[in-house]
Amino acid sequence: MRHRTHAKSFLERGGLGLLAPVALAVVAFDLLPAGRLLLTALAPGGVFDPDKAFSALASRSAVRATWATLETAFFSTLLALPLGTLMALVLGVTDIRRRQVASFLFVLSLMISPQVIALAFLHLAGPASPILNTLGLTPEAGSANPMMGRLGIIIVLGLHHAPLVYVIISAGLKRIPLAVVEAARMDGSPPLKIVTDHLLPLLRPHLMSAGLLAFVAGIGNFGIPALLGAPVNYLTLPVLIYRRLSSFGTGILGDVAALGLLVAVIAIVCVAASQLLTRRGEVLLDEDAPLQPFWNLGRAGAVVEAFVIAVIAVTLVLPMLSLFAAALVPSYGMPLTLSTITLDNFVEVLARQDVTIRAFLNSLLYAGGAACLLAAIAVPMAYGLVRLMGRARIPFIALLEISYVLPGIVLAIACILLFLKPLPLVGVSLYATPWIIVFAYLARFLPVVLKPVLAGMTQVDMAQEEAAALDGARLTRRLVDVILPSLLPAAVAGGLMAFLLAFSELTVSALLWSAGTETIGVVLYNLEEAGLASQASAVAIVIVAVVTLAMLGLNVLRRHLPAGTLPWHCEAEGAAFANREGNRTAIRAEPIGRIEPRPALST
Repeated sequence: MRHRTHAKSFLERGGLGLLAPVALAVVAFDLLPAGRLLLTALAPGGVFDPDKAFSALASRSAVRATWATLETAFFSTLLALPLGTLMALVLGVTDIRRRQVASFLFVLSLMISPQVIALAFLHLAGPASPILNTLGLTPEAGSANPMMGRLGIIIVLGLHHAPLVYVIISAGLKRIPLAVVEAARMDGSPPLKIVTDHLLPLLRPHLMSAGLLAFVAGIGNFGIPALLGAPVNYLTLPVLIYRRLSSFGTGILGDVAALGLLVAVIAIVCVAASQLLTRRGEVLLDEDAPLQPFWNLGRAGAVVEAFVIAVIAVTLVLPMLSLFAAALVPSYGMPLTLSTITLDNFVEVLARQDVTIRAFLNSLLYAGGAACLLAAIAVPMAYGLVRLMGRARIPFIALLEISYVLPGIVLAIACILLFLKPLPLVGVSLYATPWIIVFAYLARFLPVVLKPVLAGMTQVDMAQEEAAALDGARLTRRLVDVILPSLLPAAVAGGLMAFLLAFSELTVSALLWSAGTETIGVVLYNLEEAGLASQASAVAIVIVAVVTLAMLGLNVLRRHLPAGTLPWHCEAEGAAFANREGNRTAIRAEPIGRIEPRPALST
C-alpha cells in the first residue's frame, strides 16, 4: 500500500508527463519510418500492390545481390564466431597479462568504421601496397588485389565482426556464477574440461546469439562490400540499393524500398531470434559471485599471449600500419622510405581542401549535436520508463530499438521517404538538409545512449526520491537534485558512445548527404573512388585518432558507470563490485541456460 501511495503521488506531481517523450520517440524514430517504408514497398502510389515489390525482388540483379549478401554474411560469420569466442575465453578465464589492453585494442577494431577497415585491408595487400613495396614483397605488377571480391569481403567482414562475437560471449561469461567453476574443481576437473564440459554448454545461447548478430551485421554492412566488391561488380543488397538511388534518384524509391524491406526482414528475424535465445533459461542464484579468471596457464602463457598478439596484429595493427604508410607517401604505390615520407596528404585534407575540412566540421557538428541531445533526453526517458511504466517498459524499449536493428541503408531509405515531401502544417522539407542526417542519427543511436542510463536508473535507490517527495520537492527538482547526479556519468558515456559510432559512419549518410552536408565517411568513400588513395588514407588515420580518443575518454569514466556499459572492459573492477553488492542483493545470472541444482551451489 505504501508503494502504491508514493507511486500515485509521483503521478500527481507531473510524472505522467515524462511518458510523452517516450511515446514521441517511439512514433517519430521507429513507427513512422518503418511504416513509411512498408507502405512504399507494398502500396506504391497509395494502392496495395505487392506484385511490384515481388517484381523488384525477382529481378536478376536483386537475386544476385541477395545471394552475394547471404553468402558473404554466412561465411564471414563462420570466421568471426570461433575467433571471437576463442578471444573471449582466453581473456575471460585465463590469467593472461594485460587483458584490459588486449580487450580495448580488439574492440577498437570494431569501433572503427567499416569503410576505414576495408580501406586499410585494401592497402595492405595488392601490387600497390606501400608496406609490401617497402619490404620487397610486392606481387607481380598488374595482378589483382586479393582483397577485391567475394573472398576479400568475407575475410574482412569476419575479422571486423569477431570483436562483436567477443563482446557477446564475454557478456555471457560474466553471467556464469563462480560457483559453477568451484563445483567442477571440487570434482577434480582440469581447466580445459571445465571450459568444454561446463562453460561452453552454458554459453550455447550466447554462441547462437553471437552467430546471428554477426550474420545480421554482415547483411547490413555497406562500407566493406562497397569498397571491396563494387569495383569488381560484386554487389550486395546495400550496395545495390546505393547504386540504384545514386543512378536513378528518387524515381526508383518503390523498388529500393522493396529491397530495403527484404534486408529489414532478414535483420529483424535474426535479431529477434538472438534475443529469444539469450533470454531463455533464466536462473536466480543468491549471493553468488560472477565468474573470474581461473586458468593458470603457466608455461603455456607465452603461446597464448602470442596468439592474442597475432589476432590484434591482424585485426588492427597491420591494417592501421598500411593506412599510415599509404598516408605518408606522396603517391599511392610508392615504397615508404626516409626520402619519400611526407605529411602533405595530412596538410591537404586538414588545411587545404574545403570539402574535407567542411566534412570534418559537419561530422563533428552532426554527430556531436545528436549525441548531446540524446544524452539530454535519455535521463527523463529512463525515469519515465523505469519509475512510471514498470515491466510495461519492455515492449516500448523493444520498439525504440527498431531503428538500431534496421541496417543503416534501410533507415536512410525510410528517412528519405518520410521527409521527401514538406512536413504537414509547417510546409518545410528536411530532405537535402543537415536535419535529415541529424534525425537519422537520433533515431539510430537513441538505444545506444539509453542503455547505460536505463541500467543506472534501475540502481537508483527509490528511498532518496521518496524522502525528497515527502519534503515537497516536485518532479523537476527531484530529477535535478536526486536523479541527474546519479545518471550523469551514464548519460555522458552513452553520448560519447553515440558520437563514436556516428562520427565516421557511412551507411546512413551515404544516401542522405547533399552538396554542403558531406560527412567525413562520405568524403573518405568519394576520395577512394576518385583514386586519391593517399588522401583517403590520411582522412582515415584522423578518423581512427578521433575514435581512439573517444574510447579513451569513455575509459576514464568507467568507474562511474553501470557494469557492462563499456564493451571492451574486462570487468575486473566489476567483479569486485558484484562481490560487494552480493551481500545485500541476489545476482541475476541470465541468460546462461538451465542449471541443475547441485549441493555445491548451496555451500
